[in-house]
Amino acid sequence: MQQNVGTLDKIGRAALSMALFAVACKRQDKLGVLAAYSAGMLISSASSGYCPLYKVFKVNTVGKPF
Repeated sequence: MQQNVGTLDKIGRAALSMALFAVACKRQDKLGVLAAYSAGMLISSASSGYCPLYKVFKVNTVGKPF
């Protein structure tokens, strides 16, 4: 897989995933499960540098200036 998630994008995904993980820890209902699932997807794409949706929509943020 070719990386398509840039540095600033990774930082934003990691920050958002931490916030969603906090929501997931606080809530033990359907919203908490959805937040945990979303946090997992975001941290996965932030750590791997690859986003499947970016490939579908032909987006690439690697090497983009801030």
